[in-house]
Amino acid sequence: MKRRRRTEILINGSRTLVEQLANTISDNYEVKVIQEPDHGLVMMKVRETSKKTLFYPGEVFVTECKVQVEGAIGMGIVIGDHLDFAYKLAIIDAAFEANLIETYAWIELLENEENQIVQSRRLEEQSVLKTKVQFETMDVS
Repeated sequence: MKRRRRTEILINGSRTLVEQLANTISDNYEVKVIQEPDHGLVMMKVRETSKKTLFYPGEVFVTECKVQVEGAIGMGIVIGDHLDFAYKLAIIDAAFEANLIETYAWIELLENEENQIVQSRRLEEQSVLKTKVQFETMDVS
């Protein structure tokens, strides 16, 4: 599983899952903090659809952290003020980068979490579509 997909699942999914995974690693391995969880600003990049060009509408407030587990460096970055969450994301990322044995079982957990995220988004989308007005069927005479 690629880092981007894994991170999106962890950020959008259950915080309990993130805590369980991070605690598994911190209980069994030494976690060396390279960069303490800290706040920063990141330029937000957006693609303009008609011209297909990139532009930067502004900055986003983030919390970021870097840790090392078994010689591998992991990074956690999340929008907003979430010091502990960024730290736990960094631990999980480092565990995957170190290819620790625990991470093999995590793939299935992450895929299940991704399915739950997709299901909840579908339900939300369906509830929104129920209220959508269809102007093509309205009589405007």
